[in-house]
Amino acid sequence: MPQIQEDVTELLRRWSDGDRQALDELMPVIYKQLRRLAHYHLQNERDGHTLQSTALVHEVFLRFCSQTVPSWQDRAHFFALAARMMRHILVDYARRHAAGKRGGFAVHVDLEEAVMDAVQEGKTDLVALDDALEQLGTFDARKCRVVEARVFAGLSAKEIATVLETTEATVRRDWKIARAWLYRYLEAKAGQ
Repeated sequence: MPQIQEDVTELLRRWSDGDRQALDELMPVIYKQLRRLAHYHLQNERDGHTLQSTALVHEVFLRFCSQTVPSWQDRAHFFALAARMMRHILVDYARRHAAGKRGGFAVHVDLEEAVMDAVQEGKTDLVALDDALEQLGTFDARKCRVVEARVFAGLSAKEIATVLETTEATVRRDWKIARAWLYRYLEAKAGQ
């Protein structure tokens, strides 16, 4: 596994340096991981959800490829950015759907899975989670990034620490505080 991570990091660096061949080599290596990540996020969507894992992964790749010069530090950094992108794509999709239905179906994610026990009753909508993360990001961007990397990318504390250039202890502390804050914020919003 460490060799694969090193290979991915090397391919990402080559892609950042403008080597399009590296992208061709990288795609099959990370495609399965991105599909697994997309599937995880989509498995808790409402019945009849029309966005599929493959489409979500392709949208992420299209956005990455449209960047003039992508800049990746390593594999963990790439997956953290991919997770953030997936989050934004899903929230935009949910907002368009809700606007089309005039308050109809809200897209729900299982926060028991997603935020790992942050909300005890287990369900909140994706738009509410996004709003909560936006609020969290206004006063503590690092904690917001820790939640994104953990929830949307499934990165470990060690990988998040590398991406954020901090310590694992700081990541663990930020995760605990952010989870508690999200719980209180989402509970307050649900009670309104």
